[in-house]
Amino acid sequence: MIKRQARLLQGNEAIVHGALAAGCNFFAGYPITPSSEIMELMSRELPVRGDVFIQMEDEIASLGACIGAGLAGRKAMTATSGPGFSLMQENFGYACMAETPVVVVNVMRAGPSTGMPTNVAQGDVQQARWGTHGDHPCIALCPSTVAECYELTVVAFNHAERFRTPVVLLSDEMVAHTREKVVLPHPEDVEVIDRRRPTVPPDWYVPYKTDGSLIPRLADLGEGYRYHVTGLTHDERGFPTRRLDEVQQFYTRLFAKISRQFHYLENVKDYYLDDCELLIIAYGCSARSARAAVRLGRERGLKVGLLQLLSLWPFPRRPVSEALNGKIAVLVPELNLGQLRREVLRVNDGRTAVIGLNKLDGTMITPEEILTRLRVIK
Repeated sequence: MIKRQARLLQGNEAIVHGALAAGCNFFAGYPITPSSEIMELMSRELPVRGDVFIQMEDEIASLGACIGAGLAGRKAMTATSGPGFSLMQENFGYACMAETPVVVVNVMRAGPSTGMPTNVAQGDVQQARWGTHGDHPCIALCPSTVAECYELTVVAFNHAERFRTPVVLLSDEMVAHTREKVVLPHPEDVEVIDRRRPTVPPDWYVPYKTDGSLIPRLADLGEGYRYHVTGLTHDERGFPTRRLDEVQQFYTRLFAKISRQFHYLENVKDYYLDDCELLIIAYGCSARSARAAVRLGRERGLKVGLLQLLSLWPFPRRPVSEALNGKIAVLVPELNLGQLRREVLRVNDGRTAVIGLNKLDGTMITPEEILTRLRVIK
């Protein structure tokens, strides 16, 4: 293990370092606040490594270029915010349908539309899950610290490669621009997962035929394996189909390849859950305030604990359900009107009170605001 020194980085910079450690060698994007630092740093880092950086004409083309690069074997990433993420949704659905690995970073800001470009918000939680039309699976991760920006970017690439799917890294303006001292691991110490590739001769190749993993061994375009790529519902050979048995089988497999791995995808951290009576469930920048609130609350005699969600989709039902048991009440602080609280309510199923603390003015929820609400509940 090579000893590393602490570095002062902001969240957006840590995302770039995480992407490079995970093997990212293609970036296409369009600048937009508050994600622009990711693109700026990628424009410097990738060319000197002999890799590809492209500034596209808009966000639609950006994700389109990344999908093409992903199909050709590159580890591709794009980064955007609010309106740009909205523009990407059609291509996001295409990547789901074509089962193309790609990482999409969305640094949330206040909206809808242009909103408040430099103010913090968490209004894209449900958009990350349901932004593109039709039934589709989704993996979305959410960091709250600079170190987590690095770690979860690596995880995002590994999930994209392992499951052959687009993955959303859902950061926010506050986390993106927070500066913290972090010790980054040496790239050689980072666990990197690469996609599985065909093991049969090209003449026998059936691109979307799968084994027990339900994940196809798609060849990289240009390797000599020929196959058809489409956004239409397709059969095992990649060609459009409306046969009832093939369509049903396709959608079932698309979901099952991820749902079978819920235990692997669920990613949470917990603080003082063993004896807590009041529970906070938080994510992103709100989890920063929640951690401080737990520390202050404990000093003041409140038995409060925190479950921090690092993975938002698939929703981590099991750890949330376990954390809810025996609690007087649960507080879900969010910079929206309760997008994740809805999911907590589903899992809760009437066991305890689930209360929201919500702000939409572009400012952070503070630890004192959390404690004030907890005292009222108590």
